[in-house]
Amino acid sequence: MKPSPLHALTAFGILFLQQPATADDSPRVDVKVYDKSIEFRSGPELVARYHFGADAAKPYVWPIHAPGNRALTRSWPMEKALPGGSIDHVHQKSAWFCHGDVIPEGIEPRQKVKGVEGIDFWSEGRGHGRIVCTQVGEQRREKNRVRIDTHNEWRSAEGTKILDEDRVIQLVDCGDARLFIFDIDLCASAVPITFGDTKEGSFGVRINDQIREQTRNGKIENADGKVGERNCWGQLSAWCDYSGMIDGATVGLAILDDPGNPYRACWHSRAYGLMAANPFGRTRSGFPAMKGRTDLVKLAKGEHLKLRYGLLIHPGDAKEGKVAAYYDRFVKMRE
Repeated sequence: MKPSPLHALTAFGILFLQQPATADDSPRVDVKVYDKSIEFRSGPELVARYHFGADAAKPYVWPIHAPGNRALTRSWPMEKALPGGSIDHVHQKSAWFCHGDVIPEGIEPRQKVKGVEGIDFWSEGRGHGRIVCTQVGEQRREKNRVRIDTHNEWRSAEGTKILDEDRVIQLVDCGDARLFIFDIDLCASAVPITFGDTKEGSFGVRINDQIREQTRNGKIENADGKVGERNCWGQLSAWCDYSGMIDGATVGLAILDDPGNPYRACWHSRAYGLMAANPFGRTRSGFPAMKGRTDLVKLAKGEHLKLRYGLLIHPGDAKEGKVAAYYDRFVKMRE
């Protein structure tokens, strides 16, 4: 399949025109493309850097900054861990999208991963798959908003392409908050695809160690007002948030699950610092909300699956940061 990151994305030109501008003094957002990364800035501040080099198992976003240069996600293993910092789950690199069991019909991986029927794009042990960015395309800018189109190939450990992905990334400066929007279009271009039943997925972040729930300085909260791993893990909810105090200020990072997604996310959110929206886990995942469900997500050859997620950087906790209101705004930013 020839990479075509612009197909089925014309709605975003309309979206730019429809979205109201922020206050006149809102800093201009910008995007710059380098050999292995894309920088997103708001005024002079680096908001995030998207890494897609050949040395990456999958594209990831690191660092992610709240205003004041506060790092919201863990820096290890990209940097040496701070004293007492965590060094578990090497594959949890700041923020990413993938899935832990993608099953391509008729393609048998030569290197099998224990507990995985198809190809593991989540972990980075022996036999894992790779998501390779093959094209960085069109950029669009306006004062408080920028977007860039990319194209990825999902490949087995042997280098065989099993599906194509168009990924559009937007940054919207909302004044007191910053919103990334990820539009993901997965196409079973090579063979029919089944997304296996595992908790290891899919749109995830690894939060800054300082605000893990384990430290008692961090809080997990979902759209239904439930707080903590015990109450949020494996549940369906419109969004999930991780917040706490970093460098003297309370800040948070929320993942927003678009209600238009054909498969809603259960939350793989952990006290040790992981928060992930997983639309593919069923009863084997252990998610309480999916108990008894066996309806796996399948794509016929040539079929597309479109998913949309937001990544909201905000002050305060979920209530102070108005995550619910920003979620409504996020939903209205599409047709």
